[in-house]
Amino acid sequence: MKNQPLGGNTMPRFGGIASMMRLPQARTPKGLDVGFIGIPFDIGTSNRPGARFGPRQIRCESSLIRPYNMATGAAPFDALQVADLGDVAINTYSLPKSMDIITAFYDEVLEAGCKPLTMGGDHTIALPILRALAKKHGPVALVHVDAHADINEDMFGEKIAHGTPFRRAVEENLLDCRKVFQIGLRGTGYASDDFDWPREQGFTIVQAHEVWWQSLAPTMAKVRETIGDTPCYLSFDIDGIDPSYAGGTGTPEIGGLTVPQALEIIRGCWGLNLVGGDLVEVAPAYDTTGNTALLGANLLYEMLCVMPGVPRR
Repeated sequence: MKNQPLGGNTMPRFGGIASMMRLPQARTPKGLDVGFIGIPFDIGTSNRPGARFGPRQIRCESSLIRPYNMATGAAPFDALQVADLGDVAINTYSLPKSMDIITAFYDEVLEAGCKPLTMGGDHTIALPILRALAKKHGPVALVHVDAHADINEDMFGEKIAHGTPFRRAVEENLLDCRKVFQIGLRGTGYASDDFDWPREQGFTIVQAHEVWWQSLAPTMAKVRETIGDTPCYLSFDIDGIDPSYAGGTGTPEIGGLTVPQALEIIRGCWGLNLVGGDLVEVAPAYDTTGNTALLGANLLYEMLCVMPGVPRR
């Protein structure tokens, strides 16, 4: 028997324990195919803080999600054993110590054969997760959705922050750079060549204005062709989506992706050898309607629906 989310006719959706999709909570990753994990961390942010509360609010809004995907036919809870593994107990007073704590947590998860789907937290958390993944799989492919490339050399002289994780990942040989796609980049910059550094590393850059009013299905076909069966990580910053849909975030940028495009990206990852994913930068204090957290919860569910082993129509 596989774990199933608590149904809305068993307990009202506004009641019960706020686990992800009202799944059972697990103390250990053993026996799980996929584990939802929260990282309540925002000490790497540069603008509006508050993403430390993201995991709790995403779990709350996830009570509205039902187990069967009516669009793709995916029934992930029939195919995979899934549970909520709770939150990583980061050190809120030390960013460097938190990096080590996160990596150690994910080492244990991966050793058990469990694939992590993470609720952030700011985007700094991608670095310690990639460190754990690279120890198990070697350099991984990456599908990165974001308004920002997050490849700064430093921020206020600090090497680790939410604007630096993918530069550090390149330097530490955590990524297969020829198989990295950054989608949705936009906004203003400090120089005309701000997006040239990732291109020089071999990344494929898809800026938001290049795909306005377009389907991203052709882009995702190229992604699948390029990445093949290489272990792949999906990192999704909620600010990749236009703030008209998802304003509850720390560094919003106008002119972003639409929600249907976000769904096309994630559903387009079906068939990739996904080894994990994250949804980061939901900041509930700026999300007065709860729509940003609700969107984040749904995108995490969509990630679950494209994990290896989940069939679809």
